[in-house]
Amino acid sequence: MPTPAQRPWRIAHSESSLGWGGQEHRVLAELTGFQKRGCPVWLLAPENAVVFQRAKAAGVPVVPLNVSRLLLPLNVVRLARWLRRERIEALNPHSSRDGWLLGLAGRLARVPLILRTRHIDVDYPNAWVSRHAFTTLADHVLTTSEKITAHFQEIFDLPDERISTVPTGIDLERFSPDGPRAELVKGAPGVPLIGMVSVLRSWKGHTTFLQAARQLLDTGFKARFVIVGDGPMRPVVTQEIAALKLNDAVTLLGHREDVPEVLRALDVLVIASTRHEGVPQIGLQALATKTPVVGSDVGGTPEIIRDGETGRNFPAEDVGALARAIRESLSETDATRRMCEHGRARAEEHHSLDAMLDRLDGIY
Repeated sequence: MPTPAQRPWRIAHSESSLGWGGQEHRVLAELTGFQKRGCPVWLLAPENAVVFQRAKAAGVPVVPLNVSRLLLPLNVVRLARWLRRERIEALNPHSSRDGWLLGLAGRLARVPLILRTRHIDVDYPNAWVSRHAFTTLADHVLTTSEKITAHFQEIFDLPDERISTVPTGIDLERFSPDGPRAELVKGAPGVPLIGMVSVLRSWKGHTTFLQAARQLLDTGFKARFVIVGDGPMRPVVTQEIAALKLNDAVTLLGHREDVPEVLRALDVLVIASTRHEGVPQIGLQALATKTPVVGSDVGGTPEIIRDGETGRNFPAEDVGALARAIRESLSETDATRRMCEHGRARAEEHHSLDAMLDRLDGIY
């Protein structure tokens, strides 16, 4: 049975992103989690957003969101009326456009608590403008990693009581070490399987991963490599595979819903992000399934993939260091096994879905 909320908060989240990645997963996890705890929840998002459709399918009430800049004043007034009518107590925008729109509407409607969640670590060229989105139009800022929190406090001079780090919680039962394994590559029994699982975006480091694969294969290292996910960089990744002559060694698997089964099938998961990373959910999920992880030293990744404790780190974009870390993960079996055990224990202690919801409940 889900843990009940301290009280049945009336919660609305907004998300203007049209894609489907870790950020959108987090939004839906919070909504469905608090709904199971007895709270009335809503999602405001564009109708063509993936999270809108997924929330609707999950039984979360959805409200179409128009983020047109030309209609901003009219939409602010309309949304303020909706917020007052539904008596929203906690309003949580997640992206830039909906942050400004719902922040203004929330203030106009006098919503008791407006939160802003920041999922990735980015720079703010016009910090004096952006500061209003996270202070004037928000009562409290949530981040997914300590590094993002520190960066925010440095840029916007936020006191400790105005910002909290709440990493994404995961379903430990679903992401269990025990369970079926996906058949990802045929005809390669006994050959180690190394993979990435992420949206195909420019900063996810797929080029570094492919170059490391080429380097390993050139030394006689026998392995197969898979890339799970889809996104705007797919044509670039496909071209890179061809340019490095990796067509026989690398398989593009596209988007998959069976992520626990995929992780159990991998001998090593690689998180090769070059920038813009919070605490990657796939890293937490890998720890929970006891999948060995190699992660770059970007964003919040080292907060969960602790070098020598729960996995191995490498300097971002350092192809040679990534190749060595992959090799060590497979050759130093006792050390890797200990890291996997520690990773599962840490996930259970700090990163369960209930732990995330309990922390948010306290903040509310």
